[in-house]
Amino acid sequence: MTTKKKVLIGTGVVLALIIIVAGSVYQSHKGVVEVQTGKVAKLDLASTVTASGEIRPKTFANVGANAFGKITRLYVKEGDHVKKGQLLAQLENVQPESDVQAGRAGVQASKTDLEAAQAALNTNVADLERAKADYEQKRLDYERAQQLYKDQLIPKSDYETRKAAYETSQAGLAQAKARIVQAKAQVDSADKHVQQNVASLRRASDALSKTTYQAPYDGVVTNLPVREGETVVVGIQNSPGSTLMTVADMSVITAEVRVDETDIVNVKRGEPAEVSIDAFPKKKFKGVVTEIGDNALLRSTGVSTSQSTGGSQEAKDFKVVITLQDAPDNLRPGLSATAKITTATRENVIAIPIQALTIRQRGDLEQKPKGKDKSTVQAAGPRRKSRECLCCVMEKPNLFP
Repeated sequence: MTTKKKVLIGTGVVLALIIIVAGSVYQSHKGVVEVQTGKVAKLDLASTVTASGEIRPKTFANVGANAFGKITRLYVKEGDHVKKGQLLAQLENVQPESDVQAGRAGVQASKTDLEAAQAALNTNVADLERAKADYEQKRLDYERAQQLYKDQLIPKSDYETRKAAYETSQAGLAQAKARIVQAKAQVDSADKHVQQNVASLRRASDALSKTTYQAPYDGVVTNLPVREGETVVVGIQNSPGSTLMTVADMSVITAEVRVDETDIVNVKRGEPAEVSIDAFPKKKFKGVVTEIGDNALLRSTGVSTSQSTGGSQEAKDFKVVITLQDAPDNLRPGLSATAKITTATRENVIAIPIQALTIRQRGDLEQKPKGKDKSTVQAAGPRRKSRECLCCVMEKPNLFP
């Protein structure tokens, strides 16, 4: 046998041995379950509820159309910062402005009529005073004439003349009083005309004011869906009106998330939260729960269950508002966000990995005494069938020798 054949045979034997050993090792490890190990240690534990939603300003207003008309001027652009009272948009106002001018003229004319009626009343008052004085004079003359005629000191013609004069003055006094009543009625009518024209002017002025739109507060124009030249309409019944723009107060930013109905019972106002925003993947924003919705929202439509016409068995969520602390200026409404709300914390407690947690009967954890049979152990006291949770395990360090 040559040397080459010997080498080949030896190599084959070695390979065969290696294959046999590898197969034996593989078979010995087959069916063995790998486990993770961890150390029992004192840690700070926290229970959290995770929910997703979007960024929203705490205060925002949709500036809607209050009148029908064409947009003649837009004074802002989307993203502009505005001050309270700043002019935002202008609608065509030819007819409302004409109505205001006509109303002002009507008010001025009615005021002039009122002044004329007041002057007529003053004139009639003066006539009444004059009629009273004339009446008084004629009455005295008539009374003297009666006495003189009785004493036969004046002829009957003089007596009848004074009597006629007295009766004429009496009628003049009654006529003057009637003119006073008529003048007062004219003054009252003129005053009512003034009030009517003032009300019409107020209505026309209100219609004119609705053609201009001003910022309700300091903020940012976050949405501008219209352009100059477009026609806007007001809402009627169930048909919403045109929205000119949205002005948001970005000084207070919130994250509006939806929490599952099974977790909402654990969420309370004032609890801390950590908000992650998709647009800022490397940043975490601190926040506090400030609002919790009392009405469930259907997960598919987002409509409140109180507004739903029929019952539904689908999953429901509850709205939770988290106010962010130290939010950056470049946050924009509508950004997707995920919040982790801390609902409970435990400090410096003994903890184990969750994989090592199992449910045992209390009797399984008790050490049975040696030299006693089963009946003796049972006689020592009844076993209570209670389950051990993670909290119980953490509070019993003697279970981990």
